[in-house]
Amino acid sequence: MGKKRHMQTGEERPHEDIRPVLASIAQRSRRLVLDWLARVEQEGPVEALLAGHATDGLPLSDMAPYMMRIGGAFLEMAARLAHDPARLAQAQLGFWRDYLVLWQQGARRMMGLPPQEDLPDVTLTGTGEEAPKRDRRFRDPLWQENEVFDFIRQSYLLSARFIQDQIGQVGGMSPDAARKVDFYTRHFIDAMSPANFWLTNPQVLKRTIDTRGENLLRGLNNLLADLERGRGRLRIRMTDIEAFRTGETIATSPGFVVYRNTMMELIQYEPQTERVLRRPLLIVPPWINKFYILDLQPHNSFVRWATAQGHTVFVISWINPDETLAGKSFDDYMTEGVFAALDEIARLTGERKVNGIGYCLGGTLLGCSAGVLAARGDDRLASTSFLATMLDFCDPGEISVFIDEEQLRDMEARMNRRGYLDGTEMSETFNLLRANDLIWSFVVNHYLMGETPVPFDLLHWNSDGTRMPARMHIFYLRTMYRDNLLVVPNAVALAGTPIDLSRVTAPAYFLATREDHIAPWRTIYRGMQALGGERRFVLSGAGHVAGIVNPPGIGKYGYWVNDCLADEPEEWLADTTEIAGSWWTDWNHWVTALAPEKCDARHVRDHELGHAPGTYVNDGYIGQGRA
Repeated sequence: MGKKRHMQTGEERPHEDIRPVLASIAQRSRRLVLDWLARVEQEGPVEALLAGHATDGLPLSDMAPYMMRIGGAFLEMAARLAHDPARLAQAQLGFWRDYLVLWQQGARRMMGLPPQEDLPDVTLTGTGEEAPKRDRRFRDPLWQENEVFDFIRQSYLLSARFIQDQIGQVGGMSPDAARKVDFYTRHFIDAMSPANFWLTNPQVLKRTIDTRGENLLRGLNNLLADLERGRGRLRIRMTDIEAFRTGETIATSPGFVVYRNTMMELIQYEPQTERVLRRPLLIVPPWINKFYILDLQPHNSFVRWATAQGHTVFVISWINPDETLAGKSFDDYMTEGVFAALDEIARLTGERKVNGIGYCLGGTLLGCSAGVLAARGDDRLASTSFLATMLDFCDPGEISVFIDEEQLRDMEARMNRRGYLDGTEMSETFNLLRANDLIWSFVVNHYLMGETPVPFDLLHWNSDGTRMPARMHIFYLRTMYRDNLLVVPNAVALAGTPIDLSRVTAPAYFLATREDHIAPWRTIYRGMQALGGERRFVLSGAGHVAGIVNPPGIGKYGYWVNDCLADEPEEWLADTTEIAGSWWTDWNHWVTALAPEKCDARHVRDHELGHAPGTYVNDGYIGQGRA
């Protein structure tokens, strides 16, 4: 018989060595908890927190219906399952048969025998879109090399596959209920991964033995710090929050605020070339996060790169609204945002026509603005570029599980109490869409492994959310996400003007990303079809953020092009050509060809409104003005 293999550590210790370490951790952890409770007591009654009050003064019971309107969906699923007990029994027999095979293989390994070749690999298919052999949760060799943890890993994957298969085969459910059951079942499966628990994660156990438990103590300290930061609500740090400062280490492109009103600051950036394209460029970012996603650091700043290509770049920096702006509407974001910016650009440059870029929600606003201008016969938006932007919300992805009328009413009531939706709640919702990457990986690394968050500009921006005015946000969710009215001609009126997107005939560029979990690329393709005029569709690698911030020179992700726009997105994809490098250069060739005329560089005057990145990016508001 072969020699039984044990988990290898930097220094072998008998199991009893860890017991006094764990006892010490318990004692020291208790002191940390008492210290934390003492600090919280100084800022507010601990009893209020323990009694169940949220950080904004709302009872936690008021938040529960919004977060967990899922009971009805699971009751419907259970009723459907009960209609076919024979199929369920057959599936259970199949599961136990596969489990017996796994047990046999595991027993042979533990006895030092080679695998039995005629037994199938019962966990090949894995869960969701990740096959187990590529699953990043189990990529450490210890998961395969140690027979105990290999068995734990495979039994988890086998159970996960069984649960998902049974859920996926339940017929007759309403689409809304089916989506909820699938979504929350997968989240339960993700949460129960053995990688998330220290006793069943060999990496964590190895670290615990090697450090004599110091990793768990550091992890507890990290956990308490995150609870403190959220004032009782867990806010997981994804990055070193002290590593970045706007205007110092991020958002550093030189420029000036040239206009300010109650909704936004308009920033004009300094040119980098002696001659610039005559037609200015206006960037409309989303107001769910700060604008500097397109101006992170010099090496990956789209703003800095665009000015180097000869564009005169203007960017809207939205206000972070509080309760005083609760009544601001989607119309206001358009008129006091996009339209006000167009007016100021014309005043400052003398150019009436502008190239517009919108990212995510900013792109939806840009599309609405183009629709209103087209209805009025106004051609100031000479071209539009939509980055990860949905105009047709026919299939918005898994975010739809949070957007039924019952949940929208709950959200509306909560927003009306305080006047806005807090940005942290929106961020947490988006993080749930990729829980393994954006929640559980940080739980393991920070709380179990005891590691300190590392600086990462994309995750810093992702954590820097803003509030959303109640009136605007509920209109957006109901009109776009729930009812999908934007693509229905004249069904939506903004600023008193009905919108028909087919009347928007200015050239349009659509950039989608292949792994986008917020704006699915196929849905973006459908939205492109709603516009009239010349259109170009490009598909980038990666996801909603990394696929956008993909500068030339780094070339981390390529992109796919096909000049023939098919009726179906899959038909378009089948005939695409993959190109190495960044979509930025493709966009620049496209937009430059539309209006190649140049003029002398437009240098920005120093003035009292201040330097870029302005005050609104840091939540400041100091009154209106213009350059």
